[in-house]
Amino acid sequence: MSLLVVGLILFLGIHSVSIVAPAWRDAQVERRGERVWKGMYALASLAGLLLLIYGYGLARQTPVVLYTPPPALRHVALLLMLPVFPLLFAAYLPGRIQRTVKHPMLLAVALWATAHLLGNGTLADVLLFGAFLVWAVADWISVQRRAVPHSVPGAPPGALNDVVALAGGLVVYAGFLFGAHRWLTGVSLLA
Repeated sequence: MSLLVVGLILFLGIHSVSIVAPAWRDAQVERRGERVWKGMYALASLAGLLLLIYGYGLARQTPVVLYTPPPALRHVALLLMLPVFPLLFAAYLPGRIQRTVKHPMLLAVALWATAHLLGNGTLADVLLFGAFLVWAVADWISVQRRAVPHSVPGAPPGALNDVVALAGGLVVYAGFLFGAHRWLTGVSLLA
């Protein structure tokens, strides 16, 4: 469990610098240069991600059950996951979805985390998905308060971006539904 916690602290910690210390972040970019900052950010993110994945896998081997969700919540979780991948695509494909939602990546993370909390009740699940849900809400609040929002690099704005985001996102969702989730996590969504 400790590797999961360290991974979460490292991964979500580096992703929270703009929330808790935006001036420090900007000073680091100014002092070290944007490429060096992004390199350090990427290395810390990757290390945290690998630790949390490995730690979560270890924690799943000896689960501590906090609650047992009713089977009907699996259907709710699957429904909540439906917009997640289109929203992820929309974060990088500016169009009507991005303009309407404002922060599609954060909404996607919040929906993903909520869906997984509804369908899973072990301590590792609550730590992992609960931490991501808290982070997404905190980042959304932080983004609302920023005087100058940071832009997310992506495709140029266009009318077809929404079509690509919806179609691509639904294809990825179907892929996860019919095998990718089982291949990645060992858990079948349709079993």
